[in-house]
Amino acid sequence: MTCPRLPVDDTHGSWYFAVQVRGLDGQRQRVRQGGYADPEEAQAAGRALAAANCDGAGAGCTLGQWLARWLTTKNALRPSTRQGYATHIRLYFIPRLGRILLHQLTSRDVNGLLATLASRPSPTGRRLSPATVVRIHATLRTALNAAVRARLIPVNPANGADLPHPRRPHPVVWTVGRTARWQQAGERPAVAVWTEQQLAAFLAGVAQDRLYAAWWLAALCGLRRGELAGLRWTDVDLQAAELTVAQQRVHADGQVVVGPPKSAASCRVVALDAETVRVLTQHRERQEELSARAGTRWRESGYVFTTADGAPLRPDYLTGRFRRLVTASGQPPIRLHDLRHGAATLALAARTDLKVVQAMLGHASIVLTADTYVSVLPEVAHKAARETARLVLNAASALRRPLGV
Repeated sequence: MTCPRLPVDDTHGSWYFAVQVRGLDGQRQRVRQGGYADPEEAQAAGRALAAANCDGAGAGCTLGQWLARWLTTKNALRPSTRQGYATHIRLYFIPRLGRILLHQLTSRDVNGLLATLASRPSPTGRRLSPATVVRIHATLRTALNAAVRARLIPVNPANGADLPHPRRPHPVVWTVGRTARWQQAGERPAVAVWTEQQLAAFLAGVAQDRLYAAWWLAALCGLRRGELAGLRWTDVDLQAAELTVAQQRVHADGQVVVGPPKSAASCRVVALDAETVRVLTQHRERQEELSARAGTRWRESGYVFTTADGAPLRPDYLTGRFRRLVTASGQPPIRLHDLRHGAATLALAARTDLKVVQAMLGHASIVLTADTYVSVLPEVAHKAARETARLVLNAASALRRPLGV
């Protein structure tokens, strides 16, 4: 065991210790740490580090060093997940906690970070939402769980943290009243869906758009943006009237990468109605016409939705094009992903079983489908109110006892 040097008073009036320990690679390294109020505190910290060094390599590892090492081992992550982890490490953990020795990280440090993130603007200038803070904490907790498994620390200081309680935004319908408030004051819900009349008006207005079939699939089948961009003709069986969601194209580290769908449940077969088959058939015919006109300039990528020369689409291109089409249509604003919300709403309004809607959207849990992706169309709500009241009125009629006055 290497004993810490006797702490000495530095030029700033605080105390430090210095000790030789083994890093993550097993090599000796000198750790010097200061900021202690008195020599006894510095001596105790130095002895604790020396004792940790006796348990194996990594005693001198800082949180920043561990996070960098941990991220290099996560080879099986989806690109978007890996990018999220890397962003959290770079923007939040390294600047605020990166220099703390891993075995000295405390729950107080973690809670202090979370409180700061929840109360101050992020490095990008925007205040973080409670849901984002929860995701950042989840990254740290996962990384520290790995440190526990590696026996670098005995317990995870991120467990039991004081977390905000995010509220999942529920989709609401663009009713006449909400539409009027948007037109008059620009007020808009966080997540909104169109009525079937608004959706029909939009689709009629973009019927000649080159990507009309993409908007149709998003609105009627609930495909995600990455799933639309990743859909290949080999995944579509028009004769059997079904398509298979087998991959997606997503942005990661400034690149577009092809990967598996978001979750195991997202790998699914989606049944197609006759109109959707017709829309896709017409889309394929138009694509073949474009290919014939382009000749050797055509890039045979095999994707359903492509650029004008056959190349795969960037997912963000779909977002931007859809936004411009919505603005030109004059309909109340929704995001491309809101078409997915609307698909669930319309399916349930058509009395589709909730389990079928869950399978169509590719959700692992039916609770998520019912709680998040379902909003009630006004006419459905009014019909339910009438039918509920009718049950009571019919019962009263059978008793020949009128209700009310």
